[in-house]
Amino acid sequence: MRRDMSGKDETKDRKIRTEAELRAERLAKTLRDNLQRRKQQARARRAGDADETVGLPAAKKDESDG
Repeated sequence: MRRDMSGKDETKDRKIRTEAELRAERLAKTLRDNLQRRKQQARARRAGDADETVGLPAAKKDESDG
């Protein structure tokens, strides 16, 4: 176990920072992906093309129609 001059455990502090850094990296990647998806949608709207949806459709048919 490594200790700094104040007697604190450096490895524990480093692990906490590392997990915080990993979380920040995941957040940054998610934000980049979201920005790219929004840009693609904006380009598609300008060009008049339909948006390519990945998730759930905007509206679904009424189940009583069937």
